[in-house]
Amino acid sequence: MKSHLLLLRYILIDLSMWCCTSTNLDLEKIKDRVEHEGLSFLTITLPQFGKDFESCLDQGRVCSTDFAGYAKTGCLPKMFSGFTSNVFDVKSGTMLDNPSIECIHAVRQVCNLFSKVNLPCSDARVGKALKGYIECEQQVRASDATRSDSQRDAFRDMSVLLYGSLFTSIDRMVYNGEMIPKHGPGATADKLKGNRKFAQQQWTERLEDYFPHGEYLFSSWRHFLDAEPIDLLEPGSELPSKVITVPKTLKTPRIIAIESTCRQYTQQALLPLFVNGIEENYLLSHFIGFSDQTPNQDLALQGSKDGSLATLDLSEASDRVSNLHVEDLLWFTPTLFGAVQSCRALTADVPGYGVIPLSKFASMGSALCFPMEAMTFLVVIFLGIQRELNRPLTRQDLHRLVGSVRVYGDDIIVPVDFVHSVVHELEAYGFKVNGGKSFWTGRFRESCGKEYYDGHDVSVVKVRCNFPTQLTDAPEIIGTAALRNQLYFAGLWHSADFLDHYMSKLVKLWPVVAETSQAIGRHSVLGYQAERECPNLQRPLVKAYCESSKPPRDNLDGYGALLKCLLRLESRNADPHWTDILNPLVSDDKHLERSGRPSAVNIKQRWVCAY
Repeated sequence: MKSHLLLLRYILIDLSMWCCTSTNLDLEKIKDRVEHEGLSFLTITLPQFGKDFESCLDQGRVCSTDFAGYAKTGCLPKMFSGFTSNVFDVKSGTMLDNPSIECIHAVRQVCNLFSKVNLPCSDARVGKALKGYIECEQQVRASDATRSDSQRDAFRDMSVLLYGSLFTSIDRMVYNGEMIPKHGPGATADKLKGNRKFAQQQWTERLEDYFPHGEYLFSSWRHFLDAEPIDLLEPGSELPSKVITVPKTLKTPRIIAIESTCRQYTQQALLPLFVNGIEENYLLSHFIGFSDQTPNQDLALQGSKDGSLATLDLSEASDRVSNLHVEDLLWFTPTLFGAVQSCRALTADVPGYGVIPLSKFASMGSALCFPMEAMTFLVVIFLGIQRELNRPLTRQDLHRLVGSVRVYGDDIIVPVDFVHSVVHELEAYGFKVNGGKSFWTGRFRESCGKEYYDGHDVSVVKVRCNFPTQLTDAPEIIGTAALRNQLYFAGLWHSADFLDHYMSKLVKLWPVVAETSQAIGRHSVLGYQAERECPNLQRPLVKAYCESSKPPRDNLDGYGALLKCLLRLESRNADPHWTDILNPLVSDDKHLERSGRPSAVNIKQRWVCAY
């Protein structure tokens, strides 16, 4: 915690120089509250101050309920008053005609610095999150029960308007068996890892109609005849998805669900059909993103400049997409709908609650979760726009809305003129708009990790991990090096210099390298500093630590190896941009010897190219 406060001190020094104000009293107040409240003040309480500040930016004034728990002078809190008084009027609380952009950025930077530290939550907070998961499931079930026939009909009609040709094309591909399955890199509910997934012995009766195991589990019919019989599980015997928590913030963990190997394998067969289909469709590619967040960020910037676009964020977004939503989304393509349903988990094993039936389509962890939620949200968004226009939308309307509507996961951009109707429809279909992270009134906008105010980038640098204390803390060394470089390019040079001294004492080798170098080192606008030249390749070299991570040894031979090679060959031929997501760190000639995620991250000292 001492190193956290030291970094915060230098952050405040940088920010005070930017804004020509003093932060000495702010630092003393923070130290006092950390002494009494612990790390939670930096990771939970200060970020809440930042959320109140963002709400005030959106509303254009400070209300009496904002900044609860902080002493005030006039309408403003004494904490960071040197900054906030250059944004809001002290007496009335209204926003100044020309608020200081530097001070807006400063408040956000210091408040959100530790908001995303990747540390495990307390048992009480984990328990609360799991209870929330169960309550969310109950709310999804209740929302499904109250959805009217007219709502479902409207949803279905909009789905046809948006996805009619795309889903029809995918339905034909599924019917013809034009799908290439793939094993993902993650854990599975049946605990198969790496190359062991190519020797799976379980399949389900539900999958058999769309993914016959004789065709999808074996390299050839000779292999099928030679192999041991596969255990075909009936619906009541299928493995449930395994719900777990992973670190997100100290306030709450992230909840994901681990799928069984056979479901994950077939979900990966359907995933590229949706993703590639949308990315290759002129209209849909302007409305939905899967791999590039930049369009969302650009639209958020535009909305901050002219106020024409709103940014919306949804709470528990993926967990509130019900299976009924997906049924109405795919209602006109029965083969595609059947294939999607066959690889969906029917139940989930929740710690402390046992196995429960699922009304939601899928939690994070399913390969189809992300595309299904994005396509569902887009349907509801256009239903909201249609409701505001009070007439059915046409294809011409959709083309006119290109550049003002976009969905990336649960980050949504819509025109401000339709925002109230869109929010109404989202809530009517069972979704929950996060008011604290949705903006449309003032000039503050946030989407996909970028924040803007009045056309200015006010995004902040965040600490993601603890600082390393010894050379064996490889993940912390890598993370702190990344933090140092982010601080440097953000113009927080005293803070970057503090980390330079900290890291140079710990790792000894701390060279100046280009951003493209594999070396763990300092980045600079002045370029790299070479220490010697490679005698063979005539490249500039530096001696540095580099990340060294290898997947565990996992030899695969026989028919399983043949199946893997054939699948990789088919995937490469089908997609020229194909990469092996299972083994991104291993060259092609080693994938049968090593597979799976590395069990640990290490660093090794060596001579490496400086650029």
